Amino acid sequence: MRPEKSYLIKEASDYLSRSDYFFLTDYKGINAEETSELRKKLSERGAEFHVVKNSSLTIATKEKELPDLSDHLSGHTAIVVGGDDPSGVAKALGEFLKETKKVTVKAGTLGDRVLNTDQVKQLANLPSLEVLQSQLLSLLNTPATQLVSILSAPARSMVTVLQAKADNS
Repeated sequence: MRPEKSYLIKEASDYLSRSDYFFLTDYKGINAEETSELRKKLSERGAEFHVVKNSSLTIATKEKELPDLSDHLSGHTAIVVGGDDPSGVAKALGEFLKETKKVTVKAGTLGDRVLNTDQVKQLANLPSLEVLQSQLLSLLNTPATQLVSILSAPARSMVTVLQAKADNS
């Protein structure tokens, strides 16, 4: 294998190692200024946008034993990787698509599951990671708050009875 080709495969493999998800996009028609804007929006969420060769990405996914994406690897392909919040990254891609009508999502993976375009859109509609964490914390705190209220009820009742007795005296 030529050194240039092995370098491109290693580079694609490095991109795939940066997170447990990635999105494949079609970047046809996007200019340098728009690319910089997209990269800036994605970097705010900890993600990166990289143009890759389809053949290099095919080999890299096989080497990493990732799902087969060969059906989606045609035309101009870029990969979006990184960040802790796949939903937020999908939202950023969706917002960019709405603004520019460019950079469409071809497919994606989340763990070992392949996502089609519609599933990536559904992922973008999920609440952000921070919102989900706060909702979970709220659910965990509710039983504890109710337990404290129930446990303190007898003491409150006793204080109310003693206060009433003192007021009557």
